Amino acid sequence: MRVEPVRAKAKRVKPARQRKTPPERSAPRLRIVMGEGLILGPGKVDLIEAIERKGSISAASREMGMSYRRAWLLVDNLNHCFREPLVAAQVGGVKGGGASLTAFGRGVVEHYRAIEEAAAVAGADHVGALTASLAES
Repeated sequence: MRVEPVRAKAKRVKPARQRKTPPERSAPRLRIVMGEGLILGPGKVDLIEAIERKGSISAASREMGMSYRRAWLLVDNLNHCFREPLVAAQVGGVKGGGASLTAFGRGVVEHYRAIEEAAAVAGADHVGALTASLAES
């Protein structure tokens, strides 16, 4: 009797998530810690903007290379941490569901982007000095 060795199935390796538009190498990434349970940063704001562009959480999650569940949990967290929801979702039906930003959500995005821009301007000289001190690669 001949016994064949048991071989484990090869796991499929998922490709690394790639950003649609990579950030500048020397650009600061701003995260704002806002009380218990909320850190507002570029990823969440990018997701909110993608929902505005695409009109749904699922399409926005696909654009960003994340699972629908992850995107939904982030949106749910944002909606519960602010005094008003940022994203309004419509349940599917004959014409399907969707999601859109509320006026309050657009205001949050505008404030975040304004803070991000102000931080970039204020820190530009320092970022430049740090960038100039990098070793050649």
